[in-house]
Amino acid sequence: MRHTRFAALLLAAAVSSASLLAQTAGQDMKSAGHDTAQATKNTGHAIGTGTEKGYDKTKSGTTKAAKATGHGTKKAAVKTKDASVDAADATAHGTKVAAHKTANGTKKLADKVSGKD
Repeated sequence: MRHTRFAALLLAAAVSSASLLAQTAGQDMKSAGHDTAQATKNTGHAIGTGTEKGYDKTKSGTTKAAKATGHGTKKAAVKTKDASVDAADATAHGTKVAAHKTANGTKKLADKVSGKD
């Protein structure tokens, strides 16, 4: 009889622990589902924040680049204008010198032809 009671007690303990394990496994599954949902939500939030920061940095960089390009273009325009003015002045001077030399050469040639030389 003692063995029977012990066996019954052992059987009752085994059945009880099995139901406890089943509850724990179910609770673990529920907890895992909740944790997965929370992790997904956190990941989505982090991606959204990173995307927003990336957008803001790109926008800021583009604005800076546009301003720098505008400034550089203005500088280049002024330098081009100055160079054009210098080139025009040099061309005008060269033309005057060439005209004077041509006139002097023509006068010398005319003097030679007329016998003044």
